[in-house]
This record gives sequence, C-alpha cells and structure tokens, in this order.
Amino acid sequence: MRRTARAGTAVALGLVILVPLFPLYWMVISALKGPEELQKAPPTWFPSHVTFSAFGEVFQAVPFGGAFANSVLIAGVSTLSVLVTSVMAGFVFAKYRFRGRDLLFWSVVATMFLPPIVTLVPLYWLVSTMGLADSYLGVMLPWLANAFGIFLMRQFIADVPEELIEAARLDGASEARIVWQIVTPLLRPALVSLAIFAFVFYWNNFLWPLSILQSDDKFPVVLALSRLLSYSTSVQYQNVVMAGALIASVPTIVVFLLTQRVFVQSISRTGVKG
Repeated sequence: MRRTARAGTAVALGLVILVPLFPLYWMVISALKGPEELQKAPPTWFPSHVTFSAFGEVFQAVPFGGAFANSVLIAGVSTLSVLVTSVMAGFVFAKYRFRGRDLLFWSVVATMFLPPIVTLVPLYWLVSTMGLADSYLGVMLPWLANAFGIFLMRQFIADVPEELIEAARLDGASEARIVWQIVTPLLRPALVSLAIFAFVFYWNNFLWPLSILQSDDKFPVVLALSRLLSYSTSVQYQNVVMAGALIASVPTIVVFLLTQRVFVQSISRTGVKG
C-alpha cells in the first residue's frame, strides 16, 4: 500500500515538474531543427539533424545584439535601483516612528493591487511631459522603486533587533552607515529574492517599452522578439523564433541558477517566521 502511494506521489511530482519544463524543452529542440524537419507531421520529439543556423539568422533578421544589450542596461539599472530604494524605504517604515507612517505604508502596498493597464496612461503622460519619451530613462523611471520590494524589505528589517541599531547609534554611526553596513548584510536572502523577481520582471516587461519607445535602436529584447515573430510568420521559420526566444531566456535562467541556494534560504526563512 505504501509503495503504491509512493509511486503515485512520484508520478504526480513528475508531471508537476514536466509541465513547466516542456515548453523550454520544445523551444530548445525546435531551435536546433532545420526548416524541413519543422514542417513534418506529426512533429518529431528529437531533432534528427542538429543545426545551429537558426541562431545566426536571429541576428540577421533583427538587431538582436543591440536589443539584448538594451535589456541588460534597462533590467540591470532598474533592479539595482529597486534594491536601493526598497532597503531605504523599508528601513524608514520598519524603524522610524512618525505620524501617518502606517497610512503611508499601506497606501504604497495598495498600489500592488492596481492592474498595470490602469496606470499606463498616467505614466505615459508623466514621462512624455518630462520629455523622456523614447529614452532609456523614460523606460526605467516608473520602475526605479517597487511597492513589493518596499513591503518585503520592511518585513525583514522589522525583525532586526532594535538593540543592534541603538548600539550602533551610541557608537556614533550615522543612519546611512547603520542601513548599509549593519542592516543590509543581514538582508542578503531577501535581497537576492527581490533581485530575482525584479530582474525577471524588467527583462520580460513588454507593454511599457512598447508604449514609450519608438526608436528601434532602443528596443529591449522582448520588442525585438515581437519583430522577429512578424518576420517569421510561416512554420518553416519557427526555428528562428525559437532560437531568439532561447537566447532571450538565457539571462533569467542563469540568474536563477546562480542564486537559487540563497533564494531557497529566503523562502525557508519566510515560511518559519513568527
């Protein structure tokens, strides 16, 4: 009976793992197939002849290299800014006492529940009025601070002992030194988790760059992929589309693999709090 239960559990877990991994697998094998093999019916589960020609065609069809660099710049700067602003705001909300603190904090948290499409037009008007439309700064400006990041940092900083902070103040440490040299090192798991979420979001963000950018040379990789889709409308060119999607997926996969241990520590710590 126990063996049957364990076998059933193993099968169920296997299916749970396969469902999210299958699109990635299909993307890889499609990128490695030639145009003729892609048109076979039924489709083959393994490429009979591996070819890497589709990866070269990606860079010929659209300016993919420049778009990749743009995404690195936009996602990298935005993620770094979110980490800095979240720690600073989280420290204020967690350790300072002032009138209206809770109202202000929960007002920030409430913005997490607004659908992005609701804020699209006001943000576009604001950025355009500032003369930042069709610029890197215009793409990054609305995302330089993040309500979820502020909420997460506030929750973690609230657990930092008050005695530690008061001892640092008695030793003459400035508030900036307390934040960056005493509190921030204690937030490493939370910071890694926030960095992963922020980087993946900014890397995959499509609607806002599409709305604010007009110049092809400023397009991030997701907009280059949309151009690639319009270029490769027929089935025989789907290997090029899949190759582009695979290249675009590499940074987010690498970031997670490099930080997964600290990420799991953060989730475990959150699960046993309180």
